[in-house]
Amino acid sequence: MAKSLDAQLTITAPVDLSAYDSRATTGFSGKKDDAAKHLAEMGKELSDLQEKLFAGGRAESSNARVLVVLQGMDTSGKGGIIRHVAGLVDPQGLTITSFKKPSPEELEHDFLWRVERALPGPGMIGVFDRSHYEDVLIGRVRQLAPPEEIERRYSAINDFEQAFTDSGGVIIKCFLHITADDQAERLAARLDDPSKHWKYNTGDLDERMLWGDYQRAYALALERCSTAHAPWHIVPSGRKWYRNWAVAALLLEQLRALDLEWPVADFAVEAERARLATM
Repeated sequence: MAKSLDAQLTITAPVDLSAYDSRATTGFSGKKDDAAKHLAEMGKELSDLQEKLFAGGRAESSNARVLVVLQGMDTSGKGGIIRHVAGLVDPQGLTITSFKKPSPEELEHDFLWRVERALPGPGMIGVFDRSHYEDVLIGRVRQLAPPEEIERRYSAINDFEQAFTDSGGVIIKCFLHITADDQAERLAARLDDPSKHWKYNTGDLDERMLWGDYQRAYALALERCSTAHAPWHIVPSGRKWYRNWAVAALLLEQLRALDLEWPVADFAVEAERARLATM
């Protein structure tokens, strides 16, 4: 029996990111055009399953909800996934949160305070464009907190995610793996195209100078926070079309595993049918 994509992309510690091929197409044997067709086909089932998930939440018959965590270096494709994958489902059942530099109010609380407020409710699919992992990534690389506080955060994250899954949530954590060469090519493309200048951030080059530090910080976070209830997946993202297909496939696998059912009517269907017939 073929292994699920979830099983194929879930990490096994220790993590050496240099050993992963960013242009691999794990679990997919076709070409770029094939991936586009598959993505469209998956979209139909994703939409149907999301409607069942949303209906269960609205009817208060299920506490199930899904959180997709997207992490990766600049240009790894978080925005692309939101457009091409999240765009396949009904927006009324979707929440998207982009975590930027903490506000003064957020800095007055524990680092998980703002994240907990953004968790999806029953029946919803939530997408985090960056996430609570920033606090052990840039927080570690840029030394934004004392070493002992950074160390505490790994366990705090694991406990936080355990509580979410224990209460009916499902977490799909995707590290979008690219190489320094992949990033250089994409940054150059943004500079070459005036229609993409808005995507370019001069600060990206400052972070790029710390590439090695970030790779080590990511490897450590992936190792320390990949658990049975919330495993990390390394998604090769050197090929955009594969990246989009893979994240959609991971989401579809998890929605299927929920065995979603339509909520049972809390009213007498035949009686309502008879009432309607008289009007």
